Amino acid sequence: MSTTINPTGKPGAAPAKKDSRLKRIVKNLGPGLITGASDDDPSGIITYTQAGSQFGLSTLWTALLTFPLMAAMQGMAARIGLVTSHGLTGTLRLHYPKWVLYSMIFFCFPAVVMNIGADIQSMGAVANLLVPAIPAFSFSIFFTAMLLFAIIRYPYQKMAGILKWLCFGLLLYLIVPFLVHPHWPAVARNTIIPTIHLDKDFLGILVAILGTTISPYLFFWQATMEVEDQEHNTRKKRVIVDKKVLENMRSDVNIGMFFSNLVMFFVILTAGAVLFPAGIKKIDTVEQAAQALKPLAGNLSYTLFAVGVIGTGFLAIPVLAGCLSYMLAETFQFSMGLDKKFNEAKRFYGVICVSLIAGLCMQFLGLSPVKALLYTAILYGLTSPPLIALILHIANNKKIMGENTNSRLSNVLGFFTLILMTAAAIGLVYFTFT
Repeated sequence: MSTTINPTGKPGAAPAKKDSRLKRIVKNLGPGLITGASDDDPSGIITYTQAGSQFGLSTLWTALLTFPLMAAMQGMAARIGLVTSHGLTGTLRLHYPKWVLYSMIFFCFPAVVMNIGADIQSMGAVANLLVPAIPAFSFSIFFTAMLLFAIIRYPYQKMAGILKWLCFGLLLYLIVPFLVHPHWPAVARNTIIPTIHLDKDFLGILVAILGTTISPYLFFWQATMEVEDQEHNTRKKRVIVDKKVLENMRSDVNIGMFFSNLVMFFVILTAGAVLFPAGIKKIDTVEQAAQALKPLAGNLSYTLFAVGVIGTGFLAIPVLAGCLSYMLAETFQFSMGLDKKFNEAKRFYGVICVSLIAGLCMQFLGLSPVKALLYTAILYGLTSPPLIALILHIANNKKIMGENTNSRLSNVLGFFTLILMTAAAIGLVYFTFT
């Protein structure tokens, strides 16, 4: 048996190399991890819970399907940000007709505000389940105030650090299935072998899953955050894109998308293993999901699920609001950046404040989270195909990307995503209006 000797004559050099590589990977985690984790917001949790409660384990395979598609599209958005030193909105403003840019904003802005509102309302409702003495709307106001304070008070690197730690809150969803003991052979079979039922309800939930996982706002956020992250680390306005930078970006994005889909998988698994066998198939809100789990899976599962919803809201809402603010700032060219103080970027932070307050006010206008999510899904579904087509066009344009255009694999996955999301958009319209 041989032993690895380091230059000092002591054993253990190989493990040290492994440790240093792991530390380097963890250090490089940033925009990709945060973007992936923010995709599992309370509205996403509702969708995944609906899939599991209505159809058991038969939609688990969608986690495998969407992972390479999400990784490919977010990778393109990240590369566009690194190469151009602009977010997607800035790139569209510089290289495309204005009506293209304004169309994207027109559809994305109301969708994101409604998404914020649904998430705030869901957080308040779940907190009320944990502490019934305090009304849900009081929690919603409190959470909104906390988010506004944190976003305005802390610079980008501090916010990024906070968001990274919030990502670990999603690990709560990985614990719950092990408390309820699902039938693991059935889990493996449904993960690997796709099941498709040709009926309106099943196809409708597939469309909802696609719309939830591949959302337009994530593309905008990813591109902008790559620019912000690199500028902060290098202190330069123009980032030198070399092989190492691209490898670090791909690693970050792939890990973030894998983490996102892992959480999606375990939420579907929890609902499919607990709610579906009990005949609970009508889950419209996250508080309903948490309440349904309590008598069937025990207090610990119920508490973990509820706390996880609050954590996902704190993670996703800054991403949603920040995405809107960066979009408008790049479009109308006013001062922007989460690393700036409030008095240095008043309009930038003003957009964030307005979007959060507008989302909060939805609760008092009588618009339920379910309706808000339905309208959000419609707008996301209509926006996704043209935006994916634009990203593919930008990523293959040598005038914009130089030598960093798409690989053949990226194009194959990208065009497959375009076809799939176009079919999903058509299906979404059909299921909504028939």
